[in-house]
Amino acid sequence: MADLSDVEAVTALLGRPPRCSFEVVVRAPDGGPVVIRNAPLLDDGTPMPTRYWLVGAALRDAISRIESTGGVRAAERDVDPVAVAEAHRRYAEERDAELPAHHTGPRPSGGVGGTRVGVKCLHAHYAWFLAGGDDPIGQWVHEQLAVRP
Repeated sequence: MADLSDVEAVTALLGRPPRCSFEVVVRAPDGGPVVIRNAPLLDDGTPMPTRYWLVGAALRDAISRIESTGGVRAAERDVDPVAVAEAHRRYAEERDAELPAHHTGPRPSGGVGGTRVGVKCLHAHYAWFLAGGDDPIGQWVHEQLAVRP
């Protein structure tokens, strides 16, 4: 799990303290957090559907620019919906496998970023892709970042 310096860095990047335990799974060359992997439940027991969270400011801003110019619709148009559905399934399986064995309360739902169908947030897909996830939307975002200034 995260040490105090990671908690402080992520708090600064989010603009608020994290609400669940996490670990940094992708770092920038300077060691700063880029992607965190969240616990499947918030500290108060609320389900946390977003397992991988893009916290690195530069990438977050670059992907926001892609989203602001129709990137979500373009990704849905360009990527096979069956492949997207499979990615959601794999993401949910990984996240749900981390639920405590004794947990009887509400569970996280959906796939990447809590999405059930299609694409909601390019940031969440790219975070999982950077962390090693087999995510075709994350791959699409990666390709878009390579061709944009």
